[in-house]
Amino acid sequence: MAPITDISQLDQDQLYTYADYLSWRFSEYVELIKGKILRKMSAPTSEHQQLVSNLHGIIWSHLRRQKCQVFTSPFDVRLLRSTGNGDAQIKTVVQPDISVICDLGKIDKRGCLGAPDWIVEIVLPSSLVLDTRTKFDLYAENEVGEYWIAYPGEQIITAYALSAAGQYELTGTYAEAGPMASSSLPELAIDWADIFEERL
Repeated sequence: MAPITDISQLDQDQLYTYADYLSWRFSEYVELIKGKILRKMSAPTSEHQQLVSNLHGIIWSHLRRQKCQVFTSPFDVRLLRSTGNGDAQIKTVVQPDISVICDLGKIDKRGCLGAPDWIVEIVLPSSLVLDTRTKFDLYAENEVGEYWIAYPGEQIITAYALSAAGQYELTGTYAEAGPMASSSLPELAIDWADIFEERL
C-alpha cells in the first residue's frame, strides 16, 4: 500500500487511531480528537511563538531542578479517557502549545501517554473555537488539572483549574502587570508583563 503523504488522501468522515496517525507521512502537523482528524489551520504567528517562548522559558527555568518537565509543540499528547493505551485503541492525539507533566512515568520517546498536569494554548484566530470549546471540554474530560488560554491580541490569559466535579472553574483572568498564579505549581512566579513584554 502506498504511504499516506497528504491529508487529502484521508476520509474526513472516518475515525482514525494513533496507529493510523503513526503511519502517515505528512509535512504538516495534525491532531486527532476522538478519532476525527484535525488539520492545523495555519502556521503560528511570530506573536504566538513569542508568547510560547516567554512562557516556556519562565516555566523551564523554574522546573530545572524539580521533577516536573515542560514541553512545547510539536509534542504528541495521547489522551486515554474511555480507551485503552494501545496504539490501535488511542483515538485522541493533541499537540498543546505548552504541556507540564509531573508524573514522569507518562513521558516516553513519542511524547506523553495520559493527561498532563497543566496545558497552555495560545489562541490563533483560526483556533478560537478549538481552544475555547473543543479542547476546553476535552481537557476537562481527560482530567488535565489546569488549563490556561492566552489571547495574544487582547493580551489576556484566563486560567482554569479542574474541580472535584470534573469541571473547569475560572481561577484567574490576567490582563495587566501583576502575578499570575498556577494551581499546578503554586510556588511558580509568573508576571503578566514578562509574558507580554514584547508588546509593551
